[in-house]
Amino acid sequence: MTTAQVQGNLAEDRAVRFLADRGLTLIGRNYRIRQGEIDLVCRDGGVTVFVEVRSRSRQDFGGAGASINAAKQRRLIAAARHWLARHGERPCRFDCVLIDGASLTWLENAFTAD
Repeated sequence: MTTAQVQGNLAEDRAVRFLADRGLTLIGRNYRIRQGEIDLVCRDGGVTVFVEVRSRSRQDFGGAGASINAAKQRRLIAAARHWLARHGERPCRFDCVLIDGASLTWLENAFTAD
């Protein structure tokens, strides 16, 4: 495993703990299809929450949130549609957990599939 993969796993672990403390339940992790990947799939009551975790140790190039552009959102939406088709349609939302150094920001409903 590369250093980047290890750091990514640590960031996802931190995000899982953070979200669990706020009542979300982890139901899937690193769901991959050819078109994209979802870092975390959680349940928040009756809502399926697809979570993108971004971590940056430095603020160069805009920090963690800057890399979640329109193309990345399309890949996440494609993976989410695949997940929902396999696991049952239900209300869903897209959240982002942004980790910049020691700072963690949770963006609920960060974008929509519309």
